[in-house]
Amino acid sequence: MLLLPKIFDPAIIAAQSTRLGGVSPAPFASLNLGLSVNDDEKNVLKNRELFFGALGISLSGLSKSHQVHGNKVLVATQPGSHEGYDAQITDRENVFLVVSVADCTPILIHDKKRNAVAAIHAGWKGTVGKIVSHTLAEMKKQYGTEGLDCKAFIGACIGSDHFEVGDEVAAQFDASLKRFDATRQKWLVDLKAANAAQLEAAGVLRENIEISEYCTVANNDLFFSHRKEQGKTGRMMAVIGRR
Repeated sequence: MLLLPKIFDPAIIAAQSTRLGGVSPAPFASLNLGLSVNDDEKNVLKNRELFFGALGISLSGLSKSHQVHGNKVLVATQPGSHEGYDAQITDRENVFLVVSVADCTPILIHDKKRNAVAAIHAGWKGTVGKIVSHTLAEMKKQYGTEGLDCKAFIGACIGSDHFEVGDEVAAQFDASLKRFDATRQKWLVDLKAANAAQLEAAGVLRENIEISEYCTVANNDLFFSHRKEQGKTGRMMAVIGRR
């Protein structure tokens, strides 16, 4: 049920959900946390209770947003539902930031000096739009965050062996982040490396970045994959906060 980062201090509550341990039937089996995929709402709410309850988090403490594959950053001062943000930051206790994923990259950040946190949803559009860079810049503006004081977790997402894109998308990524597969006649892009590069460019030390080994396509038995399952699947969530 839980993918737990090892990088953060014990006071930080952070996790990414898997697809295991819930009550939803196929094709949402079984821990679907998304309300936008035609799963029964009662199943989703029960799954959310199971996942967040395992972390000791009340559903009333969540800050979440309808994501739009952009790079806007919400400064969350209290729990609630929002629209149009793919990243959230807070320095408040008991405000737990949530992002939803099913191939896109979840990124969690903790500024250990100022006790500020961030949760980021980075698909390829958000990655190209430098959502990680925007988030850290907003943390600096709001809280005085410096990259050197941050630790980060890049969660399970579609891996570089499976993220096939055409020329138009590939052209937006640096050469170090892509390779051309002659057999498939497709470019393969590394979203984890792309977002790690933005973290490092903002001053986060490489040894303070934990990157999950899991791929949502290759490990589809453990995670939902929008691409692998052709859109008929559930959603995971990643969360970070402190009491």
